[in-house]
Amino acid sequence: MTEEIIISIITINYNGLKETCELMDTLPLDDKSIEVIVVDNASRQDEATVIQQRYPQVKVIRSNENLGFAGGNNLGIEASRGKYLYFINNDTLLYLQDELVKKPKYGMQGDLRHLVERLELNPNIGIVCPKIRFTWGDLLIQYAGYTPLSRITLRNHAIGFNESDYGQYDTPHPTPYAHGAAMMVRREAIEKAGIMPTCFFLYYEELDWSMMIRRAGYEIWYEPTSTIYHKESQTTGQASPLRTYYITRNRLLFVQRNSQLPWRYLSYLYLIFIAGTKDIINYLSKRRPDLAKATIQGLWHFIIH
Repeated sequence: MTEEIIISIITINYNGLKETCELMDTLPLDDKSIEVIVVDNASRQDEATVIQQRYPQVKVIRSNENLGFAGGNNLGIEASRGKYLYFINNDTLLYLQDELVKKPKYGMQGDLRHLVERLELNPNIGIVCPKIRFTWGDLLIQYAGYTPLSRITLRNHAIGFNESDYGQYDTPHPTPYAHGAAMMVRREAIEKAGIMPTCFFLYYEELDWSMMIRRAGYEIWYEPTSTIYHKESQTTGQASPLRTYYITRNRLLFVQRNSQLPWRYLSYLYLIFIAGTKDIINYLSKRRPDLAKATIQGLWHFIIH
């Protein structure tokens, strides 16, 4: 008799063999109620075979095309069997070495049971996210929930960002959006709301998906009794043309898909003529014409499409 799969852990690998293997080393690969799925998003080398050989318990899917964050995760969804799907970045760790953890309040870091318990406690919850802390320095907080996006500027912030963790965000609470680095999703919510939107390719997918799942009638929660550690943007870089292009284009695409009139057009005006112009001038003043060009391309490609 095959044991029921409770959790499907899904992660994307793209030219990130080292990071993916470091993540695998922190996962409960021998737990029969958990399956681990790695989607290789057309890495330049055959990293899928290497991962499969090193971790035979893992289900590895090789895509011949880079499908982006959403497309890769959707492949994982198709292959998954779990009641709950845990999407995590490959540059995360479920736990650090004991000597690097500053006396965690809640048992083993990265414990998945607390996320499952939160989902089972309330069937109206579609997504639950753990506390996310950076792996470097003093393990500062990256995410303890989000504030709502403003209607026009699309600005918000991650609660607790860059703060030391003194337990000040150890109370579970609803949050308007999930964090793409770590989010456990109820399968029923995916079946009702739909799979991740592939039109974004990189960035804003999880925000848009959060909106889809909320419109389907589900809540999103932050659960601090589970913590995951994030190395942060080692794949695309913090100030790369790729990141700049997609963030510029995708925030406009997010507005198009989620904002109502008249806020949609007010947001277009702000993001194109105020924020976009400011970004271009700022990049040029810092002698980063590559980023200014990426901003212009992001604006232009949204407008013409």
